[in-house]
Amino acid sequence: MVRDPFADEDAPDLQDVLDALDDPECRAIIRELDEPMTASEISDASDIPLSTTYRKLELLTEASLLSEGVEIRPDGQHASTYELDFKEVVIGVTDDLDFDVSIARRARTADERLENLWSEVRKET
Repeated sequence: MVRDPFADEDAPDLQDVLDALDDPECRAIIRELDEPMTASEISDASDIPLSTTYRKLELLTEASLLSEGVEIRPDGQHASTYELDFKEVVIGVTDDLDFDVSIARRARTADERLENLWSEVRKET
């Protein structure tokens, strides 16, 4: 799934969010992300095998809880980085008694929006 890089408010699927937050390894990854990290760094910090880390990162990204960026390296071997993309997750009930999820996000700077756009372009090529 490719997220709209210009969208400030994605509407995450309730079940995707619940699945990600119910997973102990996803929660371990969230606890380690006080700054953007590569999958390898996350794997080392959280003591989760790298192949499992990639699956959990995909789960968290699909749930709109992480954003993926790009670390530009001088040698041309750019790496994807991951960072938290929420401040608060609220599960509520609508007037029709359906469950609803909303995610409060911090405001993104112009540099972060450009980085997101670059990341999405990179995925398409």
